[in-house]
Amino acid sequence: MKSTAVDIAESSWTAAVRQRSAAAVQRLVAAAAVALVVTPMVGVRFTFGWVVLYMAVQAMEVVVYRPILKSPDELSTGRKLAILAVVFANSTVFSSLSLVLWWIGGAIGGVCAVLMLTAVMLTAIVNATRCQAVMIAGLTPQVGFLLATPFFVYALHAPGPLVMSAAAAVVLFTFYVAITGQRMVEASVTVIRAHALAEESRLKAERSLADHTTFLAAIGHDLRTPIGAILAGAAELRTPDAQSRNSANLITDAGLMMKALLDDLLDHTRIGAGRMTVEAKDFDLRQMLAQTLMLWRGVADAKGLKLRIEGASAMPRHVKGDVMRIRQVLNNLMSNAMKFTEQGQITLRVQAWPEEPSGYALLFEIVDTGPGMTTDQLARLFTPFDQTADGVSARYGGSGLGLAISRNLIDLMGGRLTVRSATGQGSRFTVSLILPRGDEAVQIVEVVDQSRLDIARSLTPAVVAPAPVAPEPEPEPVASTPAVADEVEDQPLRLLVVDDHDINRRAVQLILQPLGCEITTAADGMIALERCQEAVFDVIFMDVRMPELDGRETTRRLRAGGGPNAATPVVAVTADTAPEDVAACQAAGMAYFVSKPLTPPALIGALQHVLNDTAAQAATEAA
Repeated sequence: MKSTAVDIAESSWTAAVRQRSAAAVQRLVAAAAVALVVTPMVGVRFTFGWVVLYMAVQAMEVVVYRPILKSPDELSTGRKLAILAVVFANSTVFSSLSLVLWWIGGAIGGVCAVLMLTAVMLTAIVNATRCQAVMIAGLTPQVGFLLATPFFVYALHAPGPLVMSAAAAVVLFTFYVAITGQRMVEASVTVIRAHALAEESRLKAERSLADHTTFLAAIGHDLRTPIGAILAGAAELRTPDAQSRNSANLITDAGLMMKALLDDLLDHTRIGAGRMTVEAKDFDLRQMLAQTLMLWRGVADAKGLKLRIEGASAMPRHVKGDVMRIRQVLNNLMSNAMKFTEQGQITLRVQAWPEEPSGYALLFEIVDTGPGMTTDQLARLFTPFDQTADGVSARYGGSGLGLAISRNLIDLMGGRLTVRSATGQGSRFTVSLILPRGDEAVQIVEVVDQSRLDIARSLTPAVVAPAPVAPEPEPEPVASTPAVADEVEDQPLRLLVVDDHDINRRAVQLILQPLGCEITTAADGMIALERCQEAVFDVIFMDVRMPELDGRETTRRLRAGGGPNAATPVVAVTADTAPEDVAACQAAGMAYFVSKPLTPPALIGALQHVLNDTAAQAATEAA
């Protein structure tokens, strides 16, 4: 606490200098006004000389204050003494005019002198509320001249009782000024201390939130590993046997529920820390709506509900926005409607209008025939975790974060999410957005649940198809071509899986080995670089977060090393899917990324995407 007091004391000098510098014009105006008042009594020559002297003192203050204002560091003793000297001189010159008023103006001049001194004393207090030393330097000459009042009254032959009354009044006023000044200084210091403590508390809270966010991100990253293994293992357990298939579906549903809860928690944490971002990319709006409806069709049928969409044909096709986050909001609202609607129907109503200069105003409404909500429920609807208060979580499940996250995401996109509801009349959630027109058609690739055989067949052309070769006038015969072609066709995909978690490596093996892939694993980046010197791989799956040498740095070294795998496609395996994280992976030389937890469709889709790109690039280079 002692250091805080020292800091306040040091900064109070700079604050006093700033206050006096800001009041310089005020002082000059007051001096001009006083000069006009006293000129008839003292004459133009004396008034002119006094004004010149006072302006000279003001100029001295400017010279002394200028270096302090430019560099408000800890002041030396010499600078502090210079401040006190110019303040004392300024006050002395201004207050000395009271002597002239008494001498020439008599009783009337004395009244003017007393009024002037009381005014400038109050001004001195206001202009130095944080620095007691500066306040005393400004008040001392004024108090001295004011205390001379009884002597001037006596010199004018006033009665003794009147002289005593004047002395008492002067002493009482001086005491009042001293007490008021002291209290103002104390109050100012208290405010500064409170502000400093509040700022310290704010910084501490921000550090705590940052630590909390980092902790949750680390925990979330680690939790995705077992969730990915659960989903991968469940996919392998789906057999024609009904009981085994039901058990696998149960495990898959539990894993997906865990993933959804984890995603909500991490999104809520990122939003609270101000780290959530949205991106703007071209996407097919109609296709996104169709996929959303298809996703919830089965759920609605299972509950005996009608699911309708209105206005989809009038929607624009190509727009620019964050399709993943828009889909997330719509899914949250559809989930909420499905959860609370027991009978009737759920309608997704969409509308669009041109928005100048080059965009669309979009309106999405999710209308249900559920029980509706009371006024109190509406007031608490977007409060995170609030549904647990009414036992909603225990009855329906969920974290209570979906609606809060949805509103925050729409706010980040510059839109609005509102709700209207009444008890017994259902609910209507409305999302309004303005999105730019898309530059080109971007298809959203829908992941299809294929069998292993179908997937293997779909991968085969990308691997074994020979690249077209430009015709030559006189091709040189190569006797070994058929043998080489047969060898390429028989060669399995060679994959390198790099991850510091054994369970992740096993999950990838479980998914890809049935396709006939030859899989090599590495537990860290250094081992991966060694493996890349020993063999040539078709694709490398690289975990991003690894101790010592992370995936991005490993990829950079692989690309710069010029070894046999310098051009091998690297797929980033990461739980960090924010745009800046994806951009960092691309900058490191990674060709694609797949998010954790790993699922068979996502992993196989990433593999197929990279192999297709590689085949297309090889064909282009050969042509």
